[in-house]
Amino acid sequence: MYKPHNKGGKKPVNTGGEVIRVRTPRKADGEILGTVTKMLGAYHLSVLCLDNLTRMCRIKGKMKKRTWVREGDTVIVVPWSFQDEKADVIWRYTGPQAGWLKRKGFLDSNTI
Repeated sequence: MYKPHNKGGKKPVNTGGEVIRVRTPRKADGEILGTVTKMLGAYHLSVLCLDNLTRMCRIKGKMKKRTWVREGDTVIVVPWSFQDEKADVIWRYTGPQAGWLKRKGFLDSNTI
């Protein structure tokens, strides 16, 4: 009996359904949404946050090899408690997730 293999074939694609779960920033933990404006190298980047501050951020060690961050990506940052102009990136949103955030009002379209 022939059993078809899915090697080299097309992968299933999300056909426009609504994203079920999207992580939102926790205000109690000091998390802020932002957009990556510039890659600075060595896991550092410049992020324009929703509070209209541009912060120099670094990618946390847990995310370094697992998640690729590029210019224009929407991320969650946590500002440092002792230096507000610096922060850590703790989450990156995919394209559909960022679109969901804009539709639901988490992202302001003219700010970011």
